[in-house]
Amino acid sequence: MTVDDQVEDEPAVQPFELSPIPRAKSIRKYTAQAASVRSDATIGSLLGDVYYAVISLAISIGVALGASQAMRVALPPEPDISSPMSLSLASLVIVILIALAGVVLSLAGRLGPVGAGGAEAAWWLGLPVDRRGLLRPAARRLPLLAGFVGAVIVALLDAGLLADEGSRVARVASAAALVAAGIVLVAGVGQSASVSRRAIALVGDGLLFLAPVAAVVLASWGWSADAVPGPPWWLVVLLLLVVVGLAFLLDSRLGRIPANTLRESGSVATQAAGAVVSMDSRELGRALTDGAAAPVRRWTSRLRTARGPATALVTADLVVLRRSARHVVQLVVAALVPVLVSTVPELASPFGVLLSILVAGYVAMSATGEGARRAEMAPILDRLLPIDAQTVRRLRMIVPAAAMLLWSVVAFAAVGRWASDVPNWIALGVLSTPVWAAAAVRSSYRPAPDWGGALVSTPMGALPTGVASVLARGPDLVVLCLLPVWIAVLLRTINTPLIVAQVALSSIAFAVASSIAKGSLMERMMDAQDNAKAGAAR
Repeated sequence: MTVDDQVEDEPAVQPFELSPIPRAKSIRKYTAQAASVRSDATIGSLLGDVYYAVISLAISIGVALGASQAMRVALPPEPDISSPMSLSLASLVIVILIALAGVVLSLAGRLGPVGAGGAEAAWWLGLPVDRRGLLRPAARRLPLLAGFVGAVIVALLDAGLLADEGSRVARVASAAALVAAGIVLVAGVGQSASVSRRAIALVGDGLLFLAPVAAVVLASWGWSADAVPGPPWWLVVLLLLVVVGLAFLLDSRLGRIPANTLRESGSVATQAAGAVVSMDSRELGRALTDGAAAPVRRWTSRLRTARGPATALVTADLVVLRRSARHVVQLVVAALVPVLVSTVPELASPFGVLLSILVAGYVAMSATGEGARRAEMAPILDRLLPIDAQTVRRLRMIVPAAAMLLWSVVAFAAVGRWASDVPNWIALGVLSTPVWAAAAVRSSYRPAPDWGGALVSTPMGALPTGVASVLARGPDLVVLCLLPVWIAVLLRTINTPLIVAQVALSSIAFAVASSIAKGSLMERMMDAQDNAKAGAAR
C-alpha cells in the first residue's frame, strides 16, 4: 500500500467533540471584557466621571427646587377665582402629570424600548444562544431611567409648587417612579406582541395632546380640582407588584421580539444617545421623528401646490410638517400652554405669562423647522432647484411663519383676554411672527461646533469651547427681537411705540435669517478688519 492510498483511506474530517452552547451571560461578559481591554480609561477616571455627574445632578436638582419654591412664594396667597374661566394650580399639576405620562409612552415607542445597538445586533442576534439573556440589560435600561427621571420631576413639582410634607413627597416620588417604569414596560410588552413602535408612539402623542385640551375644556366649564390626591403606601406597594409582574412578563417574552425590530430600536436609541452627548438638538429631533415614521404609506399626495421651484420648496416643507405627528402635537400643545397659564389665577402674573409665551413659542418654533433642518443635513432639493441660497432661506421661512401665525393668534388671544385687550394683543402677535420664523431657520442652518479646537470638560464629556455660541443661534433672535413683547407683557399694556418697534425688529430678524454669511457678527467684523488691513498694506 502506497502513501497515497493511506491518505485516501483516512477520513476527511477528524473526529472532534462538540462544546456546549455558551450561556448568554457569558457572551455578555466576554463582550464587556473585550471592550474594557481596548479602552484606555482607568478606574480613577471612571470614579471621577461618576462623581462629576452626581455633583452636577445634585446642583441641578437644588437649583430647580429653589426656582420652584421661589415661584410658589411669589404666587398670590388668595387667588381671584371670580373669572368665568379659571383653573386651580392643583388642576394644572394634574394636567402636567398626564402630559408627562404621554411623553414617557411616546419616547418608549420611539426608542424601543428594547433594542440592540449596531455591534450587538450584528453579532449577538445571530448566535445560537438564548436571546432573553442577551436582551435583559437592554430591557432594564429604559424602565430604570424613566423611573428615575419621573421620580425627580414629580418630586420637584410636589415639593416646589405644592409645598407638601416630606412623607407625602416620598410617596408621590415612589408612585411616579413606578408608574413611569410601568409605562415603559407596557410598551415593551406591546413590542414583544409585534405592536409597531409607531402605534405606541402615536398613543403617547395622543395622550399628550388630550391633556391640555381637556384642561381648557374643564376650565371653560368651571371645574377645578382643590388638591392633588396623594397616593397612600398601600397603593405604592400595589404599583410595585404590578411593575414586578410586568417585568417578569416582558422578560418571558423577550425571545419573541423580531430581530429587525431590535435592530431598528437599537439604531434609534444609539442615534439619540449620541445626539444628547454631543448636545446636537437637530440630530436628536431627527432620531425621534424617524423612530416613529411609517415605513409604507397607504396614500400619496399629488402635491398640487408645487407649480414651480419656489412653490416646490414650500410644498416640501409643508409635507414634512404634515407627516410628522409629533411636531403637529407639539405645535398644538405649545399653543395651549399660554391659555392654561393665563387661566390659572396663581400663575397669571406678568412674569408667568411672559415665561409661558417664550417657552411655548420656542417649543412650537422648533416643531416648524423640520424641513429646514433636513435640508441642512441633506440639501438635495436645494441643489436641484434653480434658486440661490439666500432665496432658499427666505422660502424656508414661509411654513414656519404660517404655523407660528396660527400659534400666535391662539396664544396672544389668551394673553389679550388676560390683559383685557384682545385685538391689540393679537396684532402684536401677528407682527412678531417673522421673528419666530427667522429663529427657526437660523437655528436649523447653524454650523456644527468646531471639534478640532480647544475642549472643555463638562458632565456631558469634552465639548468645544464655542458650543454655547453655536446653540445660541436662533434663540438669540427670540431674546433680542421680541423685546417689545417682553415689555408689553411685563407692563400689561400695548402702545404705538411698541408696535412700531416690533415691526422694525421683525424686519431685522428676517434680514439676519436670510443671510448666508458664516460665523458670528463679531467674527465677520474681525475678518473685515483683517481684510482692510491686508489691502492697505498692499
